[in-house]
Formats: sequence, structure tokens, C-alpha cells
Amino acid sequence: MSLTLPPLDESVLQRRDEVVRMLRTLLPAECVIEAEEARRAYESDGLTAYRQLPMVVALPETTEQVSQVLAWCQGAGVKVVPRGAGTSLSGGALPLGDAVLLGMAKFNRVLEIDYDDRVAVVQPGVTNLAVTQAVEGQGFYYAPDPSSQIACTIGGNVAENSGGVHCLKYGLTTNNVLGVELVLMSGEVIRLGGRHMEPQDLDLLGLVVGSEGLLGVVTEVTVRILPKPVTAVAMLIGFPAVESAGQCVADIIGAGVIPAGMEMMDRLAVEAAEAFVHAGYPLDVEALLILELDGFEAECEDLAALVREIASANGATTLRLSQSDAERQLFWAGRKAAFPAVGRLAPDYYCMDGTIPRGRLPEVLRGMSEMSERYGLAVANVFHAGDGNLHPLILYDANEAGQLERAEAFGADILRLCVEVGGVLTGEHGVGVEKRDLMPLMFSETDLAHQQRLKCAFDPQLLLNPGKVFPTLHRCAELGRVHVHRGQVAFPHLPRF
Repeated sequence: MSLTLPPLDESVLQRRDEVVRMLRTLLPAECVIEAEEARRAYESDGLTAYRQLPMVVALPETTEQVSQVLAWCQGAGVKVVPRGAGTSLSGGALPLGDAVLLGMAKFNRVLEIDYDDRVAVVQPGVTNLAVTQAVEGQGFYYAPDPSSQIACTIGGNVAENSGGVHCLKYGLTTNNVLGVELVLMSGEVIRLGGRHMEPQDLDLLGLVVGSEGLLGVVTEVTVRILPKPVTAVAMLIGFPAVESAGQCVADIIGAGVIPAGMEMMDRLAVEAAEAFVHAGYPLDVEALLILELDGFEAECEDLAALVREIASANGATTLRLSQSDAERQLFWAGRKAAFPAVGRLAPDYYCMDGTIPRGRLPEVLRGMSEMSERYGLAVANVFHAGDGNLHPLILYDANEAGQLERAEAFGADILRLCVEVGGVLTGEHGVGVEKRDLMPLMFSETDLAHQQRLKCAFDPQLLLNPGKVFPTLHRCAELGRVHVHRGQVAFPHLPRF
């Protein structure tokens, strides 16, 4: 996969000092980062193969400051790249050398908790886990729980429509966000949604969730909080073959069982996670399902018996039921630590994100195994099996010539296979720059033009997070013409590591 982004705007670079001076008039001095060494901390997000120093970093503290910065940048024709915690794995927060990097880390307060309405109002820099920690004393929690929940922020979750191990039953971010405060590139502050579940007019909130920072900057989020279930039990189910585990997933859902979460790891991932966390995973299996059932005690007992029957029919060799809540959490701790655990197996790994129909899981797993042999790179599979969201981890060594390129080609082939079997390019990591040039696999030219018209409605000068999502970004005026210019300019200034 090649990486191209908008060419550097030399006129803006020549005005860099002017941009910095203006930012210092709009923000406290300590909220503007100009020194090269300090900007280095922002040069990439979780997709560390690509790096670029931002022109300057701005760290606003209030919605008014965000509004003033965006309004001035639009008037001056300066690009802006929003950033949360920088945990994006698709390059969604990758800086531009001629853009202001707008970091939202100072928006880190829980503003309100309403247990009667079951909502919490938080700023975008609040971490995912902090929401649950703020409400768990009253028996509530926030359902979406990405593996990076200790670090990733609610604002970033909104940008990417993040999921997590419990998204199968309780939904992704879009199902748990009720309202946002959004600052447009013009500086206008708008509110979408509120405290109710369904939009009364156009579902603009649904449009913003997952928009990857292309439409506006979120400065406040109203999320749904849920009461903790009466009973929750986790099951470890081991299989002698990955295909058997995949078929078991399809059969469980086919039987009408909707677990709170259902995750799958192959042998390589299981061994790495067990050595890292000591969760009690069986090491004599080729694939491991971690499944959670919640509800009333009798309901969980009945569902566990049905799952046990289905697993046995698919050749399961190991089946353990958690005996305490501490053990249940330990089962999940291994899964949530799988990404850093796999990092001990190779100098580098490339984390993919594609989604497929559950019934095609065995076929896709076989296909990835064949690709692994063809590319000569190992792959560890860790994914949300219940909703078909795959997270293959391709192991490589960037110090070895050609391995990064092979890993990228391997990843692109995985995504092509996902689309071929009726799936999509992403489940929760977003498109960013990583999958941008593969968008035509899923969408026609007409589809992409309609999507860009929405971008133009929010950001007519195309200044907000440019170079992401769209393989070729047309000027807004071009979208109304019959003949559309399709030129694309390489971004030679961006080093790759």
C-alpha cells in the first residue's frame, strides 16, 4: 500500500511564524508547542510505520478556544488535523507538515452523571475506561471497551466508531453515544442529539460518529451508561482447529444466543497472551474462544448449557466456566493484553482491521493461513469473532529490507479477501491513510462522490484532516461537474519507518 497525502503548501510554511504568533494570541503560551523536539511526540499515531512532524501543535482548553482556532485557520487557509490520544491504528491522526495539529488532551473532565436518565456527559479527552470508573460505584458501566481503553479517549472513539469485546450485544460507539457538541471548521459550535435514543430529524449524529475527524471537532459527548448485569460468567472453549472454532461461532449465533462478548485467538496469540498475563489459557489448542454470558443467573445457566452442547458438537477439547468475577475478569485480561503480548514475538507487527460475515470465518481464516506462507510472515489472529471483526497481527521486522512492504501487501490482500466474501474494509479502526486507497474496492466512483459532498457540506475548503479516507479528494466545485479531474499528487516529504 502506497501512502500519498496532500502536497505541502509552501505558502503556509512560509507563514509558519505568523501561524504560531496567532495561535499564541488565541491560546495560553503553554498550549502552543513550537519546538521541534516537543513536536516529535506527535509525529505519528498508532500506525507508526508513517511519521511526519506537524507544523505546530495547539492544545486548546475550552470550546471557545477551539472555535477561535478553527475560524482563524479557515480564514487563513491553514489545514488542521484533530488528535485525541493518538492510539489510532489507521493513521487517522497522522500530522501534516503544513497543518496545525489540534490536540484535545486538555478536555479531560467528566462534566455530569445522571443515573436517572442513565447518561454521562464527558469531554472528548476522557479515556474510555475512566467513564466506567466514574460510574461503577453506583453499579453502572460504559459498554464499548476497546483493548486500548486505558489510553484511548472518548473523542477518538467517536471519530473511529470504536467497538471492543462487549460490542456484540451492546453495540459500538454509535449505539452508545446520544449527543455531541461539535465545532465546525468555520468556528460555528453546534449540538447534535441530546439525551434521547433516536434522532428526531436527520441523523447527523450518526454521520459524525465514525467520520474520522473530517467533519468537525468534538468538544463534548453525551454517552449512555448501563447498569451492571446481575450475573456475568465467562467461558474458555478450546479447539483443535481454527476452522472448528469459526464454525462454533456461527452455530452459537445461529442458535439465537447473543453473548455479551465472543472473542477468538489462535495458538500464536494464545501462547503470547498466556505468557504475558497468566490467565489460565489452555496451551494445547489451535484456537480459543472467550465467551461471556450475562443476565439473570438462571438465564446464564441455560445459555451456558446450550453453548457447551454446541461447542462439543464442533469438537471442543477444553471448556472452562469462570467460578468468580475475578476469574471472569482474568479471562478477559488476557484477551485485552493480546496486542502488547504479541509485540514480544517480533520487533514489529502490523494490526489489521476488517469485517466479514460470520459464516465465512473458516474460509477467511484458511485464506490468511495460505497468505502467511506465501508472504513468509507469521500472523497471529485476535478478533471479535461474534460480529466478524478481524484483527490479524502480521509479524515483521522493519530493520529487514522489504519486510514492511511485504507486511503491507499481506494486509492489503487480507482486506481484499474480506470485501470479496461480502465484508467491509474496517470494523472499528477506521480508514485513515491505511485503507484509503482500497476504498474503491467497496465503493463506486458515485458512492465516493456522494461521501465527499457530505465532507464539503461541513468543510467546504477541505482543510480538516485532509488526505484521509478518500483516495482522491476533489475540490467541492468539481463534484458538480460531469468531468472530474482525478489527478493525485504524491507526498514525497513523508518518511516511512
